[in-house]
Amino acid sequence: MDSKTAKKIKSKNTKIELLMGKALWHKGMRYRKNDKTIFGKPDFVFKKKKIAIFCDSEFWHGYNYLVKGERFKTNIDFWEKKILRNIERDKEVNEKLKKDGWIVLRFWGKEIEKELETCVNKIKKVYESR
Repeated sequence: MDSKTAKKIKSKNTKIELLMGKALWHKGMRYRKNDKTIFGKPDFVFKKKKIAIFCDSEFWHGYNYLVKGERFKTNIDFWEKKILRNIERDKEVNEKLKKDGWIVLRFWGKEIEKELETCVNKIKKVYESR
């Protein structure tokens, strides 16, 4: 990946976040987005219910990385360290939030794109149970 490509990558308002956000809003669920006051800056937060939702892209968050590994063509050491650290950070965020009484829900990008209704129903079920 060159620097031009890297500059285009967004950390907020990604395609999968926009899909999820519109679907949650349509179901009448009002959330906070990328709340910096919550550890790990979840993509969506229901603060009173202590529910944190993350929309993870397969590449950056290492979907099946430990199983099949990514085949990087350039700068292999950098990318391997980066993806492995992202996986580790996700685990740390999950553990800290759970320890603090939060429910953490994580969805993969492809899951959001292909099974959006299922993802939203899972969130709604957890939301209503709290």
